[in-house]
Amino acid sequence: MGLLYIVPTPIGNLLDITYRSINILKKVDYIISENIKHTSILLKYFSIKNKLLKLNTCNEKEKKNKYIIMLNNGKNIAIVSNAGTPVINDPGYLLVKHAYYNNIRVVPLPGACAAITALSASGLKTNQFCYEGFLPKKQKSCEKKINSLCKEIRTIILYESPKRLIHTIKLIKKIMGSKRKIVIAKELTKKWENIKKGTVKEILNIIENNIYWEKGEITILIDGKKKNKDNILSSKILNIFNILKKEMKKSTAIKITAKICGFNKNILYNNIIKKKYNEVD
Repeated sequence: MGLLYIVPTPIGNLLDITYRSINILKKVDYIISENIKHTSILLKYFSIKNKLLKLNTCNEKEKKNKYIIMLNNGKNIAIVSNAGTPVINDPGYLLVKHAYYNNIRVVPLPGACAAITALSASGLKTNQFCYEGFLPKKQKSCEKKINSLCKEIRTIILYESPKRLIHTIKLIKKIMGSKRKIVIAKELTKKWENIKKGTVKEILNIIENNIYWEKGEITILIDGKKKNKDNILSSKILNIFNILKKEMKKSTAIKITAKICGFNKNILYNNIIKKKYNEVD
């Protein structure tokens, strides 16, 4: 029974590959590549001579069985993507899944990943985060997805194409607000690497009408939603409510207080009815 190695490759700077990765790529029987021409450049740079097999999103269903048979026959195979850690937003998931079905050992190697690299330099919360990959291309689906992330308290990591960057940032501004903190990281580990942090409004001002941001690999990080400090009701809000509740039902007083103060009526309900005013009408 052969081994299936998951081998990360550099996301920009070729020197970011590990010694272990080079050693594995030299000694396995085959290397499965997302793009043979692209991988050949890396192998040539490190004087690695090996047999390359192709696996991409178009042929993965067809090829996986062939490669599983090769592994079952004792061949050791390494899978690489164009850049970064294989299977993360890249082909290979089905192959790994079926390797487990066939009791084939999967050996992951540590290495480059744009999402984690960007997160480490973001200055945003790193102890809790979620990776969402690429947003849907269709407008409605994209808006729906961003809306679903609106209340996410963890740092959100996205990948985006440079052609859609401005459009995506504008949607984030529309749905999450102009003051939400975000980070955009372009061409990580390359000599023209650029990382910008600021509010959505500030970032939009930087990238709009700037052709520099129209090319390259982009990672977007969005600060998680902060706990609403307004959950602690001010004396002014409570005074308004106390005046109104003398003239009407509490539920009606809450609705009117919320409109006057620009406050969420559910927060008012939770704070006033549940915590302060438990008496029955």
